[in-house]
Amino acid sequence: MGAGHAHKLYRHGHSPVHALPPHTKLTAVFAFVVVVVSTPRTAVWAFALYAALLGTVAYAARVPASFLLKRLLIEIPFVAFAVLMPFVAQGERVDVLGVSLSVNGLWGAWNVLAKGTLGVAASVLLAATTELRELLLGLQRLRLPPLLVQIASFMIRYGDVITDEMRRMRIARESRGFEARGVRHWGVLAKSAGALFIRSYERGERVHLAMISRGYVGSMPVIDEVTASRAQWSYALALPCAALVVCLLGWFL
Repeated sequence: MGAGHAHKLYRHGHSPVHALPPHTKLTAVFAFVVVVVSTPRTAVWAFALYAALLGTVAYAARVPASFLLKRLLIEIPFVAFAVLMPFVAQGERVDVLGVSLSVNGLWGAWNVLAKGTLGVAASVLLAATTELRELLLGLQRLRLPPLLVQIASFMIRYGDVITDEMRRMRIARESRGFEARGVRHWGVLAKSAGALFIRSYERGERVHLAMISRGYVGSMPVIDEVTASRAQWSYALALPCAALVVCLLGWFL
């Protein structure tokens, strides 16, 4: 399985976190997110400890805080949604700086922001320490349905090809004096989108026929068999296990 394209979220390094097998990191991140989501929203201190745990992982992976914070901007739409919750939610109200806000809405906003931010941060750390090709190998190792792994592989492999096709079509339009300025130009853009879809579909058929002619029978050959030792599993699962202890304390304290 080839798809060895580097992605913008990946940060090349030789840290112990980078060296972990991908399926151990995928399992650790998934378990960590499940634990975070299961934590009661009133245990504010628990979320601070979760952030400290992720900070420790980032330090071990040698991922700068600026790198992490810049990529957390992807959650801005969720932040906007959370900010609106105290204003539109029903129930008991409280005045904050002269503004009437819903108590349930404030807790809901905190719940979305805290858990969403921690989940995104964990995902960013995973992407920063694992190449795309390794992620696909990890998913395959975890017995994800092969069809889904292949779809993800082709999406990664040909995403840049489709983007480059869009760029060439844009240059061709501009070289002919076209410039989208309003609704009356939407028809041209719609035709371009249709042409892009047809070209992508035809390319997919050609690639499929080429693969069949080379012996493709519905599954991709595994070139690298990724394995993990017990020590590597222990190292990777230290994060969700520590988070689980914090979660249990949050429920019982």
